[in-house]
Amino acid sequence: MSTQTPAASPSSRDGFSSRFGVFAATLGSAVGLGNLWKVPYLTGTHGGAAFLLVYLVATLLIGLPVMIAEISMGRKSRANAVTTLQTLAPTRGPWWLIGVLGMLAAFFILAFYSEVAAWIFAYILKAIRGEVISSDPTVTADEFTALIGDPVQSFLWQWVVLVLIGTILMFGITKGIEAVTKRLMPLLFVLLIVLCAVSLTLDEAKAGLEFLFKPDLDELTTSTVLVAMGLAFFKLSVGMGTMMTYGSYFKPDQNIPVTAFRVMCADVAVSLLAGIAIFPAVFTFGFVPEAGPSLVFITLPAVFSQLPFGQTLMVAFFILAAVAATGALLSLLEVPIAIFHERLRISRPRATVLTLGLLAAPATAAAFSQNLLINWQVADMTPFVLFDYVSSNIMLPLGGILIAVFVGWRWGWPAFSVALSNEGQLRNQRLARVIFTLLKYVTPLLVILVMAQGLGLA
Repeated sequence: MSTQTPAASPSSRDGFSSRFGVFAATLGSAVGLGNLWKVPYLTGTHGGAAFLLVYLVATLLIGLPVMIAEISMGRKSRANAVTTLQTLAPTRGPWWLIGVLGMLAAFFILAFYSEVAAWIFAYILKAIRGEVISSDPTVTADEFTALIGDPVQSFLWQWVVLVLIGTILMFGITKGIEAVTKRLMPLLFVLLIVLCAVSLTLDEAKAGLEFLFKPDLDELTTSTVLVAMGLAFFKLSVGMGTMMTYGSYFKPDQNIPVTAFRVMCADVAVSLLAGIAIFPAVFTFGFVPEAGPSLVFITLPAVFSQLPFGQTLMVAFFILAAVAATGALLSLLEVPIAIFHERLRISRPRATVLTLGLLAAPATAAAFSQNLLINWQVADMTPFVLFDYVSSNIMLPLGGILIAVFVGWRWGWPAFSVALSNEGQLRNQRLARVIFTLLKYVTPLLVILVMAQGLGLA
């Protein structure tokens, strides 16, 4: 009996069934642990509101145009990332390699991001048991060190997460990705608002809000601007094939610029709400906003221990973080699954198993980076750090540059304007022209600066 299935035609291909489903899934891809972890700690280490101001401007000039480009390309082709490039540029050059680059970037990110997600899921259980609630940061630091230093826990929690995500994706787009994200995204906002409400009652809430929203332009440096630009690019899940893949599931009448802008605004709102939930508590209890990545796993448990109903709130926070991680992991894993499903003509379950099998070695290496493989390093980087560095500083910026160049110089204005106007149904030519001009001339140069910063060249 053949294991192959016929390639899906655009008309029969699974896709998102509603406008809210499109929004929830796309937002789920953009919102991740970075909103609850990376944006707050980068804001803390780069001067607060001034950094956020640059981040917002850069999002409009870098992240949003590439996001719109990817979604437009995916919807036009109704195919995976590799086939999309082959369809839109069938004769001129190996543009399809952009899709391959996106798939490889997704694998590299999945390898280390699944381990961070594993820590989050493990902390839900730890929070329920009361193992990490202590006013002494030394105690919370010891708990985190014990978790990442245990190869068995690191490995098992990682594969609990990956099997969970893989199981959801086996159900497809409508019954899998859309059904889950339509429930998780509202839950994410509800939990965030509850945490914000508690945080705003604290003694130093005003200091925390001023830190976030009162810009001090004297804090701006060239390095700060470049870091903010890089964050704006990475936060919208562009350059790795996720938006192109999700775009292929968009409804034909979906207004792409409006949807992308709403996703961007909601993504920024999640980051700001996370800051409102975190920084008043950090200031109230005498911690430093510059705590960096340890903010989530070491500082916050100590903060929660000093709040009324602290253990309950901490459980809610880590559930919130798990929700954010789930949406991002779904979109990352879908990139290779869609490619294998459509190009190898195998069922989604088989494509999912194949993807997880190929991911096993790099993911396990990342899981063991803080224990069994801690001395196995390349250029002074453990596998975990190496996967993060290569994907974040090389693959994603390069993918973003190539997508912008492809749209601006190969696909061209006529095809882009038709795609963005829903085959002439929308009167948005002025907006389309602005986006196209950014993609052709501005965005590639800014992403090159981001790449140079990431590689230490700027």
